[in-house]
Amino acid sequence: MRLRLSCSYCATAMELLLIRHARPLRVESVDGPADPGLSDLGRRQAEALAAWLVPERIEAVYTSPLRRSVETAEPVGEALGLAVTPDEALAEYDADAMAYIPIEELRAAGDPRWMEGPHDIAGFQARVVEGVDRLAAAHPSQRIALVCHGGVINVVVSAVLGIGPRMIFLPAYTSISRVLVASTGERSLASLNETGHLRMEDVPLIEL
Repeated sequence: MRLRLSCSYCATAMELLLIRHARPLRVESVDGPADPGLSDLGRRQAEALAAWLVPERIEAVYTSPLRRSVETAEPVGEALGLAVTPDEALAEYDADAMAYIPIEELRAAGDPRWMEGPHDIAGFQARVVEGVDRLAAAHPSQRIALVCHGGVINVVVSAVLGIGPRMIFLPAYTSISRVLVASTGERSLASLNETGHLRMEDVPLIEL
């Protein structure tokens, strides 16, 4: 996808807000797929995000069906007066994993699993991008919020940059990355990993 950004482009483009979920709980030793909700810190992060987005003209809020995303999206929808719509295309590649350990904990412990990605990253990217394109097409010239996961954001951003499917950065909890979508189909990356809402409310990224 070709990158281009100009004033006329911004005026006609629709805008995707790719939002990583807030800090979830750690879940291990469960009988079925781990699907953690938010920690106490995560709920504070989600509330800060919701308050930050109120001044923006957002037309729709979509979420991954996983609990950590739904519980992040719900305060946003409530603050904006919008229904929150789950969409399977926004689910993370590890949705069926039997345990969930936040990647920040793995990295802090020096556990090499923090660098692992999906086994079929090309297939994962194809599924995500197809879904995101569908949602973008349903909202021409509008701004919509997609509450999802770090892996989802990475494959969308790498597709926009045209560098092939890969994990290129670790999005912060409730960070916002913005993608502009022109009516001609061109995508441009407008911002990456915004966390001003957490700094404004003095909410930490991780437990201190």
